[in-house]
Parts: sequence; structure tokens; C-alpha cells
Amino acid sequence: MAAQRVGVIAAIVGVVALLAVWAWPRADVPVTAAAMVDVVLPAEFTDTQAAGATLFAQNCATCHGDHGAGAEGIGPPLVHIIYETSHHPDGAFYAAVQLGVQAHHWDYGNMPRQPDLTEGQIARIIDYIRAVQRENGIF
Repeated sequence: MAAQRVGVIAAIVGVVALLAVWAWPRADVPVTAAAMVDVVLPAEFTDTQAAGATLFAQNCATCHGDHGAGAEGIGPPLVHIIYETSHHPDGAFYAAVQLGVQAHHWDYGNMPRQPDLTEGQIARIIDYIRAVQRENGIF
């Protein structure tokens, strides 16, 4: 009887683990959720910002939407007044990416750390997001 319980529990844990892996957002899956905000892009990007745009698309857009517009039901927009530099300076972005962050403004759950991004890559992503924010009146 105890062995059956252990087997059933192991099967349930296995199914839950498979569902979690299947449902977890992946960077190689394009965002299909509705954008939460309208984003206007700058007419031009610097080379660093363009590199940041590519990195953002590869590593962040699955949750934060194309160009930081958010993904309804998945993750918050970064082109939002909450993320202006006086409330979330660049260091907050570094910390969120490197350490993860507990949900505190939005109801999407905690953001896991992103260990595959280097500090230089994070800097390029931040430069890109700040350029997009400025174009949308967020300083």
C-alpha cells in the first residue's frame, strides 16, 4: 500500500514538472499575447541600443512583450511610468535580471533571474529600453 502511494505521488510530481516546463515562457517562442501599452519607437537607435533591441527580443520579449509593451496575462510593460528612472533606476534592472525580483507592482508572479545574460548584455538592453521609454515620454 505504501509503495503504491509513493508511485502515485511520483507520477503526480512528474506530471506537474512536465506541465511547468511546457508552460514556462521561452525566449524562442514569439509573443502572441496582446500588448498592454502602445509603444512608439525612436526614429533611430545607436549601435548599442540596436544590439540591446536584439538581446531584448531574444531574452525578454516573451514575458515583457515586443519593445517592452507588456504581454497581457504574461508579464508587465517596461514602457510604463512605474519604470521611470526616478523609481526604477538602472540598478533595479540589473538586480532584477541578475537576482530575480519578487512581484511588487504587477500580479504576474515573481521574475526569475536570467543567469545567461552578462553585465554588458544587460547594459545594452537597459540602454535600448531607456531609449524607447524616452520616446514615449518616460524619463
